[in-house]
Amino acid sequence: MNRLNPTVPADQYLADSNVLFYLNDAVIQLLEHKEEYNQFGVIRYFAEYFSSVKNSNHVLFREFNYIQATPHNRASFIRVFWKCYRQIGKSGDLLSMLEYRSLLQLLCPDFPVVLVQSAARIAVMDDTIDCLMSFSDFLYAFQLQFYYQEFLDCVLVIYQDLLAEENNKEERPQDGVEPSTLVECIDALCDRSKHSHPPRSCMREILKQTDRISYYSFLMSLAKQEAINQTIGVLPSKAELLIDPEMDQELDKLIAQIVVSPSSNSSSSAVGGLKEVQKKASPRRNIHHRRRMEVESDGSTEETDSSEN
Repeated sequence: MNRLNPTVPADQYLADSNVLFYLNDAVIQLLEHKEEYNQFGVIRYFAEYFSSVKNSNHVLFREFNYIQATPHNRASFIRVFWKCYRQIGKSGDLLSMLEYRSLLQLLCPDFPVVLVQSAARIAVMDDTIDCLMSFSDFLYAFQLQFYYQEFLDCVLVIYQDLLAEENNKEERPQDGVEPSTLVECIDALCDRSKHSHPPRSCMREILKQTDRISYYSFLMSLAKQEAINQTIGVLPSKAELLIDPEMDQELDKLIAQIVVSPSSNSSSSAVGGLKEVQKKASPRRNIHHRRRMEVESDGSTEETDSSEN
């Protein structure tokens, strides 16, 4: 939405952009850590807070209620997950649902396991979630599940009701439901839903290609749609998912340092190089963590927590 568009009412812009949500969080963060922020000034603090929101660097290490609170936060967290663990995909490793849960909880300690399970079921198109999954398969399934969580929960309820109705009419259990009936129900859901939903054209295109469809096969097809990527706007296409020349160059330099000069001095420089790589690979921490680091780097004589020593 163009914030300079005079035809957009102020109340609508504030609601759609979630400005008041971020302003409220910024004030709470400031009050909780005011001793650290006072010396830098309130103006600078708010400038950095909203700059981090704009640049999608604000969700790392935040609580789940925060990262799921707005569409922008959800998209930002999906991007953080991709950038932090892209190398896993490039190495070709296959991970279990529990391993992906651990990776997500490194970024958000209270990330709920039920969402990871749902994403895994989409990736393997089954109720069995013990299968090993590639990074790209899980990532696109996770993007769909996390960004459209509330809408997909409603679709699941609709699907289960339709399946129960068809099974009551037939002598033996049916495998999936009729797409024509499902698409009508989804259209009605889109009309009344207040939550984000995938483009209707994507859902209709998938549902018209088969005679019967199951819930997870429908979601797997959705997860692979490029239009979903374009709508959310944070992940590249699957062909470009693992391409990051700048990061690859930094990692090659680091590996060369370690291989050529394995002495104690070179090990120290390699550690420094690794820290620099991690800075570029991962978004900045939240304001609280950055402020603490700045205080220490400015030569402050204030005592730090034992965990930081």
